[in-house]
Amino acid sequence: MVLVKPYDILIKTGLGFEKIVASRVREIDEEAIVTPVPKGFKGLVLIKAGDLDPVDLVKRIENEVVEADKVIPVDDVVPARLDDMARAAASLVKDRICSDESFAVRTTRRGRHGFTSIDVNVVVGDAVRRATGASVNLKYPDKIVLVEIIGDEALLSILPGSFEWRKMAPGKKPLYGLFKRLAVVQMPYLGPRESVIVMGKRVGREVQNFEVRELVIAPTGIVDAEELMLFIDSVLEGIESRYEVQKKSYSYKPHRVPVYVMDLHQLVRDRGDEPIIVFEPEGRYIGDVVDELEELVFRTRKRVNLLFGSREGIPVGIYRYADLVVDIAPGITLSTDYAAAAGLIALATVLYNRL
Repeated sequence: MVLVKPYDILIKTGLGFEKIVASRVREIDEEAIVTPVPKGFKGLVLIKAGDLDPVDLVKRIENEVVEADKVIPVDDVVPARLDDMARAAASLVKDRICSDESFAVRTTRRGRHGFTSIDVNVVVGDAVRRATGASVNLKYPDKIVLVEIIGDEALLSILPGSFEWRKMAPGKKPLYGLFKRLAVVQMPYLGPRESVIVMGKRVGREVQNFEVRELVIAPTGIVDAEELMLFIDSVLEGIESRYEVQKKSYSYKPHRVPVYVMDLHQLVRDRGDEPIIVFEPEGRYIGDVVDELEELVFRTRKRVNLLFGSREGIPVGIYRYADLVVDIAPGITLSTDYAAAAGLIALATVLYNRL
């Protein structure tokens, strides 16, 4: 273990911003030793404070260098060996993690080593647990033991759990359960070939993005077969493209939205015993009908049908059979390709606190 830390701060930044960040840091502390792209690893800037106290320098960087994505105070630097990292971590946490707190080890490894990041997490985590008596909480820890390995060096930091930005922090409620109860009924966009293709792909991507229960393409009356076929093909292409992305990036198996075709008037007849909500500018503002929406969406186990128009909008006669007609953006006419997405977001927003 080295007696004098060679670095006080590690900055993580977007690729290509390393020299900009380094220049900004030198403007704040002219005597600082700043190393962008250390050992050839992009997205990193290492700093040894000069005239400023490291704590003050961290605060100045956080407040003044917007290109710095993460500003990490470095507590210790040791050789990138498992026993050295475990020993250093155990020493650092003795007065900084209490027995009634939880912790998690987060390791990022750069370079070639005879161990994996998981190996570091296990070995360092065991050393911290034995030194403090604290419990492990990988999702929402009180403290984070951060291990940043850069080549043959390991930088260790003890940070509060709030240091991590998490998509699903405690208290946030997931919405996929709501969306899986909703059927989007979309009138097809028909017209010039190129417009139909663009609209269809966007509609498909949007409904798949929210993983709704189903999409029903619902024309009214007689329509051009080729235009309808082109719209359906484009919708399916949009769904598939988004679904492939979801399969690769999600931690769970995504729900591929099924697509059906049914005449709109017949659909309203067929689903007359299910909640039907029409989204059109003639409706009441969505913020004024939250109680009614809650009753329709949550007080029934039935499928909830959301109807969205196209170039001509939902036929006015259908309004009589709808449980609600709502407007989500008074005074604004939404384009066909974004109407369903906007409606789903608006519905989820007003009902979120009632989930």
